Amino acid sequence: MEVQIAVAKVKKYATSESGDTLEVVERPNGGVSVVLADGQSSGRGAKHISNMVVRKVISLLAEGVRDGAAARAASDYLFTERQGRVQATLNILSADLQTKTLVVTRNNPAPVLIHSHGKILRLDDASVPVGIYRGTRPVVTELPLETGTTVVTFTDGMIHAGARYGKHLDIESLLSALLSQDDETLPTAEMVAETLLQEALRLDAGRPTDDISIVVLQVIQSHEEPPIRRMLVRLPWK
Repeated sequence: MEVQIAVAKVKKYATSESGDTLEVVERPNGGVSVVLADGQSSGRGAKHISNMVVRKVISLLAEGVRDGAAARAASDYLFTERQGRVQATLNILSADLQTKTLVVTRNNPAPVLIHSHGKILRLDDASVPVGIYRGTRPVVTELPLETGTTVVTFTDGMIHAGARYGKHLDIESLLSALLSQDDETLPTAEMVAETLLQEALRLDAGRPTDDISIVVLQVIQSHEEPPIRRMLVRLPWK
């Protein structure tokens, strides 16, 4: 079994930098977590907020703190630092090898989509961003870690894609079309992330109206011997 994680990000058009922050951390008891936060507003101020949240979550996960507890602590930290005046959405995706589960943690009104056994599960229970109130709790979903599972999470720039032109990105239909193949011919996590981002950019006429970040976590069958861990990061700039 192998876990693949792919990320595709783009900043809001005509801003200095993205307000989204993403980090990946190995879990001390086995596995990996990816943490995504979207700071309020956009640009440098939003980036500072999302950085604060992600750094707090990453440090706690690395110490073995459970995902839900790490999200609550990050929310309280942001609330204390900014007196409840700013907020950030937060998502944590974890492949926990100790429990053999996939853990999805949401402080984000945007849904998380899970494709497994030919169907899409939409995780969209009411969820609020971190930092507004003390004691804010995330919505945590735990599922079996099974091959053929693809999880997609994103910031709200995906939801708003095309809105300026009266268009709407049907993410579920696009994802379903991409993954409507048997497990052996599924597109890679990288292909899924790239396809979703390119469609969002097309609807925004190449000028995204908000920061967009997409994370795809995929569980596939692997028979590679010896098992080799790899990571590839691409960071273009002007």
